[in-house]
Formats: sequence, C-alpha cells, structure tokens
Amino acid sequence: MENPRMNDVGTSYLLWLGCLFQLHGLHRFYNKQYFSGFLWLFTFGFLGMGQLVDLFLMPQMVEQYNHKIRGQLGFSPTGVPLNGSAIAMKTIPLSSDRLMVKLTRSAAKRGGQISVTQAVMDTGIGFAEVESALNAMVKSGYVQVDNHPKTGVVLYHFIEL
Repeated sequence: MENPRMNDVGTSYLLWLGCLFQLHGLHRFYNKQYFSGFLWLFTFGFLGMGQLVDLFLMPQMVEQYNHKIRGQLGFSPTGVPLNGSAIAMKTIPLSSDRLMVKLTRSAAKRGGQISVTQAVMDTGIGFAEVESALNAMVKSGYVQVDNHPKTGVVLYHFIEL
C-alpha cells in the first residue's frame, strides 16, 4: 500500500476556487469523493448550490477523509496506534538525588521557582514522583512552598536561586 498523506483544509479551499475556471468539484476529487466530484464537474457544482454549500462543509469533508486514512494506517482519530505497534521504551528510574538536581536546574531556568506541572514537563517524570521529591526538598529546607498571587497555583521557591 502506498503511503497516503493527510489532506489539508487550505488546499481544499484552493481547489474549491477551481469553480472560477468552470472546474467544479476539484476539492471533492482531492478528498477522494469521486462520484460527487464528477457530479459537481458535469452539473456546474450542482448548479452552483452544491459548490456554495461545500464552503461550509469543507472542514468536515477533509476530516472525514483524514479519519479514514488514520484508520487504514492503524491509528485512532487522535493519532494513537491501535495495533500495538508503538515502540516500547525502557526507562531507567532516576535516583532521588538525580531527580532533585534536575528539579533544581529546571527551577533555575524559571527564575528560582517551579510548579509541579512545569517540573513534570521539564523532567519527563510523573506527577506523583515529582511532587514527592519537591516535598522532600521542602522538608529538608531547600525549598519553600508558595502560591501564585493570581492563579493560586502551588509554586516551589528554591531559596538559594
């Protein structure tokens, strides 16, 4: 099977403009709707009304095609592999000391304070483990807990940074 590509809404709209040159339905051919593409071509875009309606249906038409292609490739509508062919990666757990070093570096990049979510994003470690490490640093006196004044998000302020 050839490697099909996802369609783009912008390209479909550009092909829709083919109606200005009496080439109605090009956008339907692009989205692999051949029967209606020929119908639009030979009936002048279904007497112009079909062509006009397609202006509003275009995003759904493209998404329908892309959904079909994702299914053929073995992916869910959100892009997750369905057939278990995802590559399993072996992760080596960090020691608590190494995690604390990563958290400190992450906080240094962010002005000396960090939230749990920011730490998870920067380290790639799960929420529970990051929060546990940050709380251990609070207990040891390296970090203070505070809240963001506007959002109320819990921030961990590294005192020495």
